[in-house]
Amino acid sequence: MATTPQTTPNQDRLLFVLFAAAVLTAPLWASVIGAGYPDLLQKFAIFGILAIGFNILFGLTGYLSFGHAAFLGIGSYAAVWSFKLFTVNALPAVFFGMVFAGLFALVIGYISLRRTGIYFSILTLAFAQMSYNLAYSVLTPITNGETGLTMNQDDPRFIDNLFFAPEGNALPSTNLFGIEMTGFSGFYFCAVVLIIAFYIAMRISRSPFGMMLRAIKSNQNRMNYTGFNTRPYALTAFVISGVYAGLAGSLMAVTDPLAGAERMQWTASGEVVLMTILGGAGTLLGPVLGAGIIKYFENIFSAYNAQVLERIFDFLPDGIDHAAASVAGLFVGEGWHLTLGLVFMLIVIFLPGGVMEGFTRLRAKFSKPTVESSSSGSTTSPAKDSA
Repeated sequence: MATTPQTTPNQDRLLFVLFAAAVLTAPLWASVIGAGYPDLLQKFAIFGILAIGFNILFGLTGYLSFGHAAFLGIGSYAAVWSFKLFTVNALPAVFFGMVFAGLFALVIGYISLRRTGIYFSILTLAFAQMSYNLAYSVLTPITNGETGLTMNQDDPRFIDNLFFAPEGNALPSTNLFGIEMTGFSGFYFCAVVLIIAFYIAMRISRSPFGMMLRAIKSNQNRMNYTGFNTRPYALTAFVISGVYAGLAGSLMAVTDPLAGAERMQWTASGEVVLMTILGGAGTLLGPVLGAGIIKYFENIFSAYNAQVLERIFDFLPDGIDHAAASVAGLFVGEGWHLTLGLVFMLIVIFLPGGVMEGFTRLRAKFSKPTVESSSSGSTTSPAKDSA
């Protein structure tokens, strides 16, 4: 796994400024790779938040959770209920999503952290599956079962009906003080939240609390033998990670006012694990890059169906074009998972620290001649002085 290098405050500030600039200008550079439309940019931001939060737990402490989809779903349900009961303003929905996900994470973490390793992972997976089954079939008055929870015209919306005139028979859309959370306005709301979430994660990583989490990952048994109680630190990291997941789930509901039990399936938990490992666990930028790569594959590569491939290879002679389209169809369209699997396999084999390890190797390779030249210069200078 990649480790977070020692950095100076100036380097952190530069990293944060570059990250914020890249996120805010995403509609410009993402259009070059065919990903400049709002819906996909929103997914980049939302799943980036989810991966950043998961990395606080897995990347810093080494606890591998397979239950983060439960917090994602709870954040979505809490946000939609905020729309139904109070107001369609996005801020209360985000607040309730974070609070309820954090409380649920506190309960699950308190129980699961009594075990470590694979037993901890199995416990979190069990809680996530129980949450999914409860949302799907048992708690249907709260979750609306398999249909999913949505806003209705007859919802009370006490705050909106008290201070604002009703909008006739039209179903109101989610907004931020009048700015509708659709299109690019919805993306920029998610982008600002992503930047704030990244900054908080950076401060946590660089703080003494973050150093303690890395010590837990390094050798928790040794810390326990010295009489140091590591559970409060691990539990705090678990709750913070759950709050991040609830934030991502509430943003899903803000941009698309729907909450369904499918967001709590174990596959969603496995996806955020892949994002973090693919980008680089324990790094700041890695989880965001991993989330972007997977969502790009999911939305761009999957769009290349048989008809699109036939048009792409139409310049080839008859017979060859169909064969080329058939072969390419194994890796795109419905077979995009195969391409993602191959990429993930190659990165795990050759870059165990994820994409960020590749960037680190490139930086070290190009900076090596500079170091050698400076060292050679330092050795020749005494000779000149002596002469």
